[in-house]
This record gives sequence, structure tokens and C-alpha cells, in this order.
Amino acid sequence: MTEISFYHLLNTSVEKAIPQLVEKLLESGLRGLIRTGSEERAEVISSLLWTYDTASFIPHGTKHDANALEQPIWITSDEENSNGAEIILLIDGMTCANLKSYRRCLDIFDGRDANALRDARVRWQSYNDSGHAITYWRQTEVGGWEKKV
Repeated sequence: MTEISFYHLLNTSVEKAIPQLVEKLLESGLRGLIRTGSEERAEVISSLLWTYDTASFIPHGTKHDANALEQPIWITSDEENSNGAEIILLIDGMTCANLKSYRRCLDIFDGRDANALRDARVRWQSYNDSGHAITYWRQTEVGGWEKKV
């Protein structure tokens, strides 16, 4: 089963958390896919990864860039694992019908949004009912992560 990790944002937006998580993913040597709610949102996240830190470089692409197999990070609203990713990052309340094709899933949600929190609880229950191993990470006040039981 796929290991599911919930990332409960309390102090920053998804846009501020994504670059940190993607940098950690790349440090691991694994490939990642970020699943967004729309292709327009994928382009916003792509632009963010190019501009969030002038001293950093996160290689990635979207449908606009093509060549998915050459991209260690692929950003899309599609279900297809176009770049052969081992890790999927779900934002915007997205789900993944084919979780078995990933080693790990990061479900990232804004805990300051009551609807996002409610929807995350529903996804948690669904993953739990399907037998996935689930961990829960809550953002700390200083922007780090604390694993909760």
C-alpha cells in the first residue's frame, strides 16, 4: 500500500509550503508529480517554483513545457503519471484514483479553511478504509513540521 502523509498547513499557504516540500523530494533523488485542480493552477505553481527563491532551482515542467519524462517534477491536473513519479503531491483537494502506482502520497491542505479541513478528514477516512499507512504532519508556528499521532 502507498504511504499517505497529510500536511496540515496552519501558518502559511499551499504556495509557500510547496517549494520546501518539493526541494526535500528532490534531495531524496525521487521523482514527483504535483496534482492540481486545473491546468491554470498548474501554471501558477510552475511560475511559483521558478520565482520563489532567486538562489534556488527546481527543475520541473507542465503540459505547456512538454517532455514529461525529462522532468523530475511534473505539475498537472491529470491523473496520468506522465513523468514516472514515485511521489505524488495532492493540492487543491485533489485525489488520486491510482495511488498504488506511487510509493508515497503527500496530501497538502490549508487547515485555516473549514471546507479544506472537512474534505481532508473525508480523504483520511477513505485512505484508512482502503488500508493505506497514514501519517499526519502539522505545521508548527515557525514553519516546520511536527509529526502527530
